[in-house]
Amino acid sequence: MQTRLFQPELHSARLRLREVRPDDAPALFAIHSDPVVMRYWSYPAWTELAQAQAKIAEIKRQRREQQILIWAIADAGSDRLIGSSAVFAIDPDQGRAEIGYSLHRDWQGRGLASEALRLILRHLFDGLQLRRVEADADPRNTASCRLLERLGFVREGLLRERWRVNGELCDTAFYGLLQRDFDAR
Repeated sequence: MQTRLFQPELHSARLRLREVRPDDAPALFAIHSDPVVMRYWSYPAWTELAQAQAKIAEIKRQRREQQILIWAIADAGSDRLIGSSAVFAIDPDQGRAEIGYSLHRDWQGRGLASEALRLILRHLFDGLQLRRVEADADPRNTASCRLLERLGFVREGLLRERWRVNGELCDTAFYGLLQRDFDAR
């Protein structure tokens, strides 16, 4: 029997983490079409709004089929999407999942990604009873690597030439966070 994945709305003073909606397409496109934001992703920057619309449709399908949790990271005041975070490869029997995140360039450097991820990690560990969350980051993306390490993730390995993006071979630094380490922080 498959465990039902519960995705609550999460809140902090500055953020509202909610379901992604069709009207988020322009804001999602603004993030994923920015070559600076997408520099270290496993796929190139989007070039058409239709890609954001297709992604939202895919998210809706994956949510119906219980394959993924994805939150729109929205500004608490305006409810405008400023980023997103996805939890995927969820394996309740093994107590593990993987996490990814993005934030619009104008909203970076304010501690918002850390704030959002703390809310999500707390839900994963307490609400879903996971014991381990994994993340991968391009090791050249020092800001993302530092963020993961501040949250308690431990760099556990390097996967050489894991991705090919825009013709460039890229490595992946692999990180893991155990519930007990998160709780100890």
